[in-house]
Amino acid sequence: MTPEILTGLLGLVTLVGAAFGYWRYFESRVAGAKDRADKVAEDLAAHRLHTAETYVTKSGMREIKDEILGAVSGIRDDVRHLATRIDGMHEAANKAKPVTRRTS
Repeated sequence: MTPEILTGLLGLVTLVGAAFGYWRYFESRVAGAKDRADKVAEDLAAHRLHTAETYVTKSGMREIKDEILGAVSGIRDDVRHLATRIDGMHEAANKAKPVTRRTS
């Protein structure tokens, strides 16, 4: 073998080695990115589960709203009844008082 062929082969081996090294480097980077993407997907799934278990659904919110509105309606009726009783007491007190007139 001549030195030119050996130099050519050495250059080719160097080029193939460098290409293989770059390939392995990028492959490891892609594998690392895939691992991080899998971790993010797991975290997102855990967050979705937590949200589904923790927060209120529309139907649950509707039930709570109906309970609150029912309680407020009951309080409103009690206040109206109390106002009617106070008015009745006031009228009864005014009827029982004799009207006195002053004469000058």
